[in-house]
Amino acid sequence: MAHLSLLDELAKQGAERGEYTGAPAVVSFGDPRRELDVLRTGCGIYELGWQGKLVVSGEDRSRWLNGMVTNNIRDLALNRGNYSFLLNPQGRILGDLNAYHRGEIFVLTSDLAQLPKLRESFDHYIIMDDVELTDISDKLGSIGLAGPAASAVLQRFGAPVDLQPGEVRDYAFEGIGYSLLRGILETPDSYEIWVSLEHLPRFWQALVSAGAVPAGTQALEWLRILNGVPRYGQDITERYLPQETGQMRALHFVKGCYIGQEIVERIRARALLHRSFAGLQVHGAAPAVGATISADGKKLGEITTAATIPLAEGERSVALGYIRKESSEPGTQVQVGDTPATVSALPFTS
Repeated sequence: MAHLSLLDELAKQGAERGEYTGAPAVVSFGDPRRELDVLRTGCGIYELGWQGKLVVSGEDRSRWLNGMVTNNIRDLALNRGNYSFLLNPQGRILGDLNAYHRGEIFVLTSDLAQLPKLRESFDHYIIMDDVELTDISDKLGSIGLAGPAASAVLQRFGAPVDLQPGEVRDYAFEGIGYSLLRGILETPDSYEIWVSLEHLPRFWQALVSAGAVPAGTQALEWLRILNGVPRYGQDITERYLPQETGQMRALHFVKGCYIGQEIVERIRARALLHRSFAGLQVHGAAPAVGATISADGKKLGEITTAATIPLAEGERSVALGYIRKESSEPGTQVQVGDTPATVSALPFTS
């Protein structure tokens, strides 16, 4: 994978290498607890080599893509992005992605591990449409920044930071063109820089010099859990229906037809939601993935992600999973395996 040049450079600086979502990645820079604290209180910088990118071009790109995914692509403003699911006709989730309107093209981002399935599904539905898909994952790399000090770091780097959530703009650094994106989720405050792969090490060093502190995927995963953001392949799979995931930001109910819409609309119209994505405060060791959530001997759901997270105030065991709708109210007391737990609102708070 072409982004390995940055990983090689970071390894020389002491980074611990491993995998994230099936792709090579930096696990930590020696102190994941400190890296998590930086992501929550300062500005962490991380490589995004596990992120893939597809370009959608052609005269029919907007109409066609709008009919493929769950969010409104047709009315997406220039240089803005949104989050979507790709469904099968039965309403099951085949993948998730961010789509950015870049004028003559749309740029889709998702985990590299998801790209083969996404592309296969997309290709299946290109029939008489003037649409072309191009994988640019081996050409355009990404660096991420997150934390309340991210905008200050970008200002010292020389980048304008007056972007709205989901907005992307093009700038130049020392004569090198790049794109700056603000995260689609308003919290945590996050940004991405897209630049040609050969320039990733140069941009990384410049951002570190501007005050960003390197962070690895262990800290990023802890931050994801604390923020209650589900990850495809972990918390979202074909087993679940769109509304069960709680990611209503991915759904648009008046945009027109798309694959799987009939099921999504039926769930909304008939209130056919039996379980929902939830957080749990676990009063003991973090459970295993797949552990049963129960109360009074009755199974209520299962765990999809769990961790004991080191925070400044002490270690905290939390979990994400799916629970019966009638038991999903924050404050509800349940069992996870044999361990007491409390249903929590998301994101988790201190």
